[in-house]
Amino acid sequence: MAIEQSGPPLTEPDPLDCSGEGGAPDAVSPSVWRYARASRAHAVIDAADYFALMREAMMRARQRILLVGWDFDTRILIGGGRRWWNLPRKRVSPARLGPFVVWLVNRRRRLEVRVLKWNFGALRAFFRGVMMLDLLRWWRHPRITFKLDSAHPIGCSHHQKIAVIDDRFAVCGGIDMAGDRWDTRQHLDHDPRRRRPGGKAHGPWHDCTMLIEGEAAKVLGEYGRERWIQAGGRPFQPCHPQEASPWPSGIEAEFRDVEIGIARTRSQHAESHEVCEIEALFLEHIARASRFIYFENQYFASRRIAEAIALRLQEADPPEIVLVCPESSDGWLEQTAMDSARTRLFLALAAVDHRRRFSMWHPFTAKGRPIYVHSKLTIVDDEILRIGSANLNNRSMGLDSECDVFIDARRPGNAHCMQPIRDLRISLLAEHCGLAPERVADLLARNGSMAAMIASVPTGAKRLKPFVPRKLSDAEAALADNEVLDPERPEEMLSFYRRGLFRGRFLRRPEERREF
Repeated sequence: MAIEQSGPPLTEPDPLDCSGEGGAPDAVSPSVWRYARASRAHAVIDAADYFALMREAMMRARQRILLVGWDFDTRILIGGGRRWWNLPRKRVSPARLGPFVVWLVNRRRRLEVRVLKWNFGALRAFFRGVMMLDLLRWWRHPRITFKLDSAHPIGCSHHQKIAVIDDRFAVCGGIDMAGDRWDTRQHLDHDPRRRRPGGKAHGPWHDCTMLIEGEAAKVLGEYGRERWIQAGGRPFQPCHPQEASPWPSGIEAEFRDVEIGIARTRSQHAESHEVCEIEALFLEHIARASRFIYFENQYFASRRIAEAIALRLQEADPPEIVLVCPESSDGWLEQTAMDSARTRLFLALAAVDHRRRFSMWHPFTAKGRPIYVHSKLTIVDDEILRIGSANLNNRSMGLDSECDVFIDARRPGNAHCMQPIRDLRISLLAEHCGLAPERVADLLARNGSMAAMIASVPTGAKRLKPFVPRKLSDAEAALADNEVLDPERPEEMLSFYRRGLFRGRFLRRPEERREF
């Protein structure tokens, strides 16, 4: 069935304005900040595993734990009751994050903990039960420092999710140490363990992050210290080199001796230059794909990303592009801004997709409950694996502070990474479709594309359903078309008000209203 396009055809994206005075002078290219080797790297899927692994890694810390995140909730459970390996058996570590951190630094006399959180929403801590007591205990401790980051233009956010331990081990991805995040890869319809810190149950949640060991972790530690200083904190020294690694003992790394690339987004603020490596890297990866791109992302609202996809879809033999995203965004504001933009971009892409190579899908549990997709993952041709904090929306391309890491099998010394990347893609499709990985691999071979494979999966278990666009109201169309709540740059945050968007939009006749 043909879908009419809303607005003019998508065109070639404008050149990125991230050079010269507004650029990132320390970047190795417009799209990559640094490359560094990692002795080990591993993709972690969903927060049940992540929380348990982070607990073990923090238990192995010797010098410093640096946590950089969009949100932290000291009430979350990260496991508990496990005896520390070198302590008397009667000493048992707390299960909650807040008491656990205090317990840990009291037993590691040389260990310090630093936490950097976005300042917006800090007042919510007053309404999070025992969290204020936890933060008070952290504040009183001489080796725990909790800092709020307000070093952004108005309307921008501190959105990275990074952890660095001893400058030997690091995590970068999409999982926050916050409520509503915990879930297993089974995504059961009703899991009694899936509860908010206050005790109320929350829905299924899909997410991912990457563990990194070695020189690349040290580089992320350097980035964390830079972010700390930008937020107004006092400079502190790197950790001393050490042989011991905080790498969790039960994890067999998918990738060994691998080069990791790091890309960032940052708004220009005070003396900090604008950085939009993440957007440039997305455009490079989309242009490079020869066979397929597999996206998992919370949003799809970036016009530049859609324009880059449109160029590929108009080719004679375009790559297949599959996007797994939530059925709807979390919260009224996000639904109004992001879901409306997603509909507009989907319709525009459908109008140029002459080979029907672009598809969007939503995951559901066995009984039809929607699984919220929070992960930010990209796989290109089983050659590139990219995991980070950046969404496919304008905010992540130019407003918020973001950090992505990626593995490129074409880079020197990375040729051995293709099979693990392929295995991960099949594993994710198996998770979403409720099938064994072997069955997914067989269906992919039979059907020839991911979309055809997904469509062939029998109903009755976990599954992916295709995105179906809905008709937008005038208000939703106005917000989506003018990117009111998802601007590309900080200076555009209030521009809709200055140019009288709403007055002009709703007083003109429908045929006179501006599209896109």
